[in-house]
Amino acid sequence: MKHEKIEKNINLMSVLIIVVISIGGLIEILPLMASSAATEPYEGVRPYPALQLAGRDVYVREGCYACHSQQIRPFRSETERYGPYSVAGEFVYDRPFQFGSKRTGPDLARVGKRYSDDWHRIHMMNPRDVVPESNMPGYPWLAKNMVDGELIASKMKTLQTLGDPYTDEEIAAAAQAVAGKTELDAIIDYLQNLGTVRSAR
Repeated sequence: MKHEKIEKNINLMSVLIIVVISIGGLIEILPLMASSAATEPYEGVRPYPALQLAGRDVYVREGCYACHSQQIRPFRSETERYGPYSVAGEFVYDRPFQFGSKRTGPDLARVGKRYSDDWHRIHMMNPRDVVPESNMPGYPWLAKNMVDGELIASKMKTLQTLGDPYTDEEIAAAAQAVAGKTELDAIIDYLQNLGTVRSAR
């Protein structure tokens, strides 16, 4: 039988697997690349300001995406709990995307402005002070670590090169915008922005 020849010839099987995966990948990816809904920013979405960009870096560094997704699927059970489902245009300036795949904690796509800054501050220091059943670890060191303004300006310059519409003035003002700010301030500013453009509609 033909399939026995393929199964017994590891080189042929490897080539066919690569061909099938490549075709499948192209079928999935090419329509998205041609769709303006996937490549153009949703109305009102802008690149992260300096402090929010620093907060997003802290979010990634601390591995928050391992327990929190940032993608609301278009199912009633999700939209009733979290708000409007996610659309690609909300994430055009995210590198890498923070969709996540696991929800040990709640989805954060629409968490912006749901809680006060003070609530977030207490929650980040010791989550059980505001959510007694939480199994989230505390992040008290974020209140001591200062944001590096030069590093953020450099990142904004790199993102500008990649196509994010940062102005030279925004980049020049980045270090001043984060001066005296802690990583805790930055991550709170980042969280307070999540989903605010789309959830307001």
